[in-house]
Amino acid sequence: MADGPNVLLFFTDDQRFDTIRALGNDRIRTPNLDELVAAGTSFTRAHIPGGTCGAVCMPSRAMLHTGRTLFHIDREGQDVPESHVLMGECFRQAGYATFGTGKWHNGPSAYARSFSSGGEIMFGGMGDHWNVRACDFDPTGRYDNMRPIVDRPAWSNKVGYQHCDHITPGKHSTELFVDAAEQFVREYDTSQPFFMYVSLMAPHDPRTMPKRFLEMYPPEDVELPENFLTGHPIDTGALRIRDEMLAEFPRNADEIKRHIAEYYAMITHLDAGFGRLMGALRDAGVLENTLIVFAGDNGLAVGQHGLMGKQNLYEHSVRVPLIFAGPGVPGGQRSDALVYLLDIFPTLCDLAGIDTPASVEGRSMRPCLADPGQPLRDVLYLAYGDSIRGVSDGDHKLIEYACGASQLFGLSEDPLEMKSLLDGNTGESKVAEMRRRLLALAEEWDDAKHPAGEAFWAGRRDLKG
Repeated sequence: MADGPNVLLFFTDDQRFDTIRALGNDRIRTPNLDELVAAGTSFTRAHIPGGTCGAVCMPSRAMLHTGRTLFHIDREGQDVPESHVLMGECFRQAGYATFGTGKWHNGPSAYARSFSSGGEIMFGGMGDHWNVRACDFDPTGRYDNMRPIVDRPAWSNKVGYQHCDHITPGKHSTELFVDAAEQFVREYDTSQPFFMYVSLMAPHDPRTMPKRFLEMYPPEDVELPENFLTGHPIDTGALRIRDEMLAEFPRNADEIKRHIAEYYAMITHLDAGFGRLMGALRDAGVLENTLIVFAGDNGLAVGQHGLMGKQNLYEHSVRVPLIFAGPGVPGGQRSDALVYLLDIFPTLCDLAGIDTPASVEGRSMRPCLADPGQPLRDVLYLAYGDSIRGVSDGDHKLIEYACGASQLFGLSEDPLEMKSLLDGNTGESKVAEMRRRLLALAEEWDDAKHPAGEAFWAGRRDLKG
């Protein structure tokens, strides 16, 4: 029987890295996450590698749960092969009681392998927060009760199907999932440690929340980001994708302020849910022996660079919140190591004293917890679909587009990525160096073996000299 610490992985949907007050955003209210920041270690330069499809969260979550890199998951992450050991599956095999609730975007079979119990399980990418199509836990793992989405909401771009056993109207998704997690904590059998995965649908659109949270953010008081643009100057290959159609063209300042207000209100609401779950763990007497990880699956533009979505490689879309707290984690500490979400899996194994499966490609962040100045990687590889590739060393970022455009940003002096160093031909020597690194990583990651990568590199042969 396992005797390691409990684990809670609290995962949000579309939450950008700079949406926690204690980490520098004094325009948002996140008192419970602020407490977590004070109690633990925040990785301030955590990233995703990007995504191979418009639903960036699907490959992001597949990478999280398998610890594998972007082009080494199955397709876009629709399911997970049995040869790729899942995080929950690993802890379950190690003797943990594994519980999951909320959004699951990687297929019922992968869910069934991961969790020994669960509740309020939403298979799919998005939905109405007040009318969640959720499943009860199915011990057979079939989850074969399919219900068609007959009344297509205005925000949906196609009629589809989702696994569901019931619809729970009138309760917000955040409340629904936190309630399920609280129930698990109340009924928890202390004879074995638990691994609990709480995966929210918030703050993903459609951005709705209890009125009192929205009232905290009058749109007229919201500040536009400095890198707000009325339109994006380069063809990203995704300028008319679903996410980008959530606001009018050209972008209107007042409309963007409203979107930001709703985005912040959803995050303050989910912060309250997180705080409620922390209270339940405290009341149950298990908080001190619980490793807590708070993270988000990807970021979101919400008006920055003239964009609304996450189908790009700017910091606002590929950089995410990541906080560790609990046994063995120093408090009040920040690390600026370059890390990926896929590094969470081996880190938790390391902290819990569990062998990391051979299929995992991520790296344990435990050395960075012991010494926040310790680096984990010297460079990050970034990709979106078949239209954008990038590389970042933390100081500079190179972005290459399928349309032939290039951008080079000095992140230290220009963290909002507002002025490409190539605009004045001042970065030519640096871009040559970064392109060499881009090509080396593309080969290492097997980018061209994926259909999206094959298409990108076929169109940008010029990058190979």
